[in-house]
Amino acid sequence: MFTGKTIVITGATSGIGLACARNFAVKGARLVLAARSLDKLAEVEKELSAVTEVLAVKADVSCEDDCRNLIEKAVERFGGIDVLVNNAGISMRALFKDLDLKVIRSLMDTNFWGTVYCTKYALPYLLEAKGSVVGVISTAGFVGLPGRTGYSSSKFAVRGFLNTLRIEHIKDGLHVMVFAPGFTASNIRHTALTADGSQQGRTPRDEGKMMTAEAVALKMEKGIMRRKAQMVLTPIGKLTYWLGNRFPRLTDRLEYSYMAKEPDSPFK
Repeated sequence: MFTGKTIVITGATSGIGLACARNFAVKGARLVLAARSLDKLAEVEKELSAVTEVLAVKADVSCEDDCRNLIEKAVERFGGIDVLVNNAGISMRALFKDLDLKVIRSLMDTNFWGTVYCTKYALPYLLEAKGSVVGVISTAGFVGLPGRTGYSSSKFAVRGFLNTLRIEHIKDGLHVMVFAPGFTASNIRHTALTADGSQQGRTPRDEGKMMTAEAVALKMEKGIMRRKAQMVLTPIGKLTYWLGNRFPRLTDRLEYSYMAKEPDSPFK
């Protein structure tokens, strides 16, 4: 299905983005990879160019001009876009009462506006191809996650945006998928922002017990092939989603208790 298709992936140099790039490469897709680090992009481009056609574009998705340039470069090189994977994102860990508001702005700029910008400029080509737009969110986009007000807010916003986009284009053949991996072994918790906007630098969770980025990439591939509207991964992610819809007060208490067990949790 993906042979000869053009797939744009943001946040493509680590975690889920990199795993998706590797997976789609071996399936014969032509890749347009975006990230902020030119050095890391060069490494990934060199690796995957041995497998398929790759275009690496330095882009900060919080910048509208960078997103426009990313899409223009993709179309200039490959003539169109078949799949857009909005994966670039940052997280945070702090109580709202202690939080510098610039942290929430940073998360909204990258997680929400990055998705909006890239989707806006890719949309004409996706409509022409009857292609797919994917937004990588989290279970935090379905239920509020304590200590992550900015992260949950941005992921709720992405979900609302994409669900509405799907309805607007219900007769156009556009596939829109909200994709919620749950806790995944990646570097997002290492780079999560603290109350003052500095990076956390280390993960409070046991990454070894989480779903791997490679497993997530395979799930995303299946979701795109089946043109799923929504995917929620991992047992705890699915349970949280189910409980949140049916027993919201109970879910609040369970979430608080679960997240409070993190090392150095900002609340107890």
